[in-house]
Parts: sequence; C-alpha cells; structure tokens
Amino acid sequence: MKKIEKILVPLAFSPYSEGIVQYAVMLAKSLNVQQLIFVSVINQRDVDAVETITSFGYEVDGDHYVQEIEKMRVAALDEMLNNIDFPREQMKLIITVGKPAEKLLQHAVRENADMIVMGVKAKTEIVHAFTGSVAEKLFRRSPITIVSYREESIADKLRKRINS
Repeated sequence: MKKIEKILVPLAFSPYSEGIVQYAVMLAKSLNVQQLIFVSVINQRDVDAVETITSFGYEVDGDHYVQEIEKMRVAALDEMLNNIDFPREQMKLIITVGKPAEKLLQHAVRENADMIVMGVKAKTEIVHAFTGSVAEKLFRRSPITIVSYREESIADKLRKRINS
C-alpha cells in the first residue's frame, strides 16, 4: 500500500470549510503528510452570469469578479490557517475557474494527490436539487481515495434521520 504523501482539500468557502481544513490538517499530521493542497474552484457558471450582466451595460466584468473572489478566498484561508500547527511551506493554494468537479479531479491527478479530504455539504438542499453535488460527482469518478468529513451539526442530523 502506498504511503499518503499529498492530501488535496477542495474548499467551497462555505460555513463548513474551517472544519474541513482542521480535519485535513489533523489527518496530515497523523499521517506525516508532505503536502496539503487546498483547491478552490470559482464556478464558470458564476463567471458567465457576471459576463451576462456586463452585456447589459453594468460596470462589472468577469475578470474583476474572479480577482475579487480570489482575494476573498486567499484571505479566508489565511484566517483559517492562523491557529493551525502545520508548516506553511508544506501547504499550497490553487484557485481556478471552471466546472468544480472536473477541475478538482484534474488537479487531484495533476498534483499526484494520494487522498482527497472534503465535506459533502456546501450549499442548501434546493441548490443541490438543481445543480447536483460536486461531492457526489467526485465520489463516483475519483481514482483517488476520498475521505468524507462530517461537521458535527450535519452528523447530528444524519443520526436523527437514521434513528427515526
């Protein structure tokens, strides 16, 4: 069995992201991992929507939108990592634009990740009903082992569903 040296951590910067980061760091430390790779995908669908708004004459464009989202996500990850006991030089952040499941799989393979640590819930149930779940797509298509993190409030809801 191959040693786990690189863990890829998809981040949607939802309220659950901090727990995912902490869990990934805990695993990385326990497994003596060489590198944690955080990947955030700005959905191409959102960039296209901004471009559509631009075509109506509004003072906004896709490039500026992407730059602002990147700045916000870098700052948010820096904040999450403030109290994390893991060497910064062993962490990497990739921010890209595209279809989230596709981009995450591409980066997992490109970065030679040995494991993916991700949450299963980033948005509301209604969004999931219309767009599908990135987590579900990754679980079906990933050639790399995926560890599914459950935030405690989600775990409690799931326990209640099972016990009812």
